[in-house]
Amino acid sequence: MRTLRLVTTLAVAGLLAGGVAVVAATPASAATAVFSVTNNWGNGYQGQVTVTNDTSAPITSWRVEFDLPSSSTVSQSWNAQQTTSGSHYTFANVSWNGTLAAGASTSFGFLVNGTGTPVNCTVNGASCAGGPPPTTPPPTTPPPTTPPPTTGTPVERHGQLRVCGTTMCDKSGARVQLRGISSMWLNWETAPYAENLSALTWMRDNWNLQVIRAAMGVEPAGAYLSDPAKARAQVETIINNAVTAGVYVIVDWHAHEAQNNQSQAVAFFGDLARRYGHLPNVIWEPYNEPLQVSWTNVIKPYHQAVVSAIRAVDPDNIVVLGTPTWSQDVDVASASPVTGTNLMYTLHFYSCTHGASLRAKGDAAIRAGLALFVTEWGASNADGGLDGRACLPEAQSWIDWMKANGISWTAWKLDVGTDTTNLLSPGAPVTGGWTNYLHGHAPFVVANMR
Repeated sequence: MRTLRLVTTLAVAGLLAGGVAVVAATPASAATAVFSVTNNWGNGYQGQVTVTNDTSAPITSWRVEFDLPSSSTVSQSWNAQQTTSGSHYTFANVSWNGTLAAGASTSFGFLVNGTGTPVNCTVNGASCAGGPPPTTPPPTTPPPTTPPPTTGTPVERHGQLRVCGTTMCDKSGARVQLRGISSMWLNWETAPYAENLSALTWMRDNWNLQVIRAAMGVEPAGAYLSDPAKARAQVETIINNAVTAGVYVIVDWHAHEAQNNQSQAVAFFGDLARRYGHLPNVIWEPYNEPLQVSWTNVIKPYHQAVVSAIRAVDPDNIVVLGTPTWSQDVDVASASPVTGTNLMYTLHFYSCTHGASLRAKGDAAIRAGLALFVTEWGASNADGGLDGRACLPEAQSWIDWMKANGISWTAWKLDVGTDTTNLLSPGAPVTGGWTNYLHGHAPFVVANMR
């Protein structure tokens, strides 16, 4: 057996409490494992497990086993083959993540109903809970020159954001990857979840939410063009709540044909930038998902007009620019970028529809010097998951890719319904406290926000 390192973080879906218990072991096989617990093990929790090959040679398979109390069961898992014998659970690699090169890692997750910690944990048969500590401490990554702060709200920690190369940096120059959620089209939401301050602070404290996206519908009936006062009030409520909660907020002109209403967009963003552009919380998104229209002749001129209106009164807040084909053709935009500073470009994916070929477009754009922001994604088909199906292994590949490239993201969408991408189940209160109301891809989203 090759030497493996297991790092497990299991987070209660409700309030975090208690300290951190770390048990390390050096079994006879010379494997080293770390098993960390960061909560009080209340009802319902999620696990995210990372297996890393610490040797100089590849491994061809891995297996993690543990026992749960008889009152607890694993109700869902992803990125691993799960087998169960009574209270004993085994998670083994699937075809795409079985071989790990030297230093490579893979992750899998699970959702548990019940209480109690996993016990008798093993990695490929070697104990990962109990035993003496390692005689030689495992190597650690040197701390950054400026350690990132760990207290305070996200905005207190990071302050004014800016584009640095192909990623995002905070006030101290440290790279930042924001993670959060998007509202539903505000004109179609079933309840005002995104406009509730209590819900926002609950997500900040329990999901580690750092950014919320206000998806203000523009073109459909009941949206901005037909009821601008209502739509503006919804957006401004979300902005003000974000300021109070100390999180970042994306103001999203949620349109598919924004170039047809350019004057309205210029007026909208110019006015909001004048009144809110002094705040470090705000990120502007002037065009959600352009259709299959020309970047050079249609979308880029629109962006130039809106960016000019914003920059006339807000010189520094980040602006995220939509790209052709439902914000997928970032490689096309990279051939003729918009002139300006602190500009990022939108990439959207849905993991049952989009895979490696779309990530290749993202890689090409990054090589060309663009900074990307995934302002919308789902572990579903591109329709948002009307069939209820989730494609979690591919979604994990996207999560890993975004992390490796420092790409911030907001997952679709904070609402109730049967679609895979509806984060909440029926009965979810507007004010938060959604430990027992997660739906669809929500357990996966929340686990990756934490």
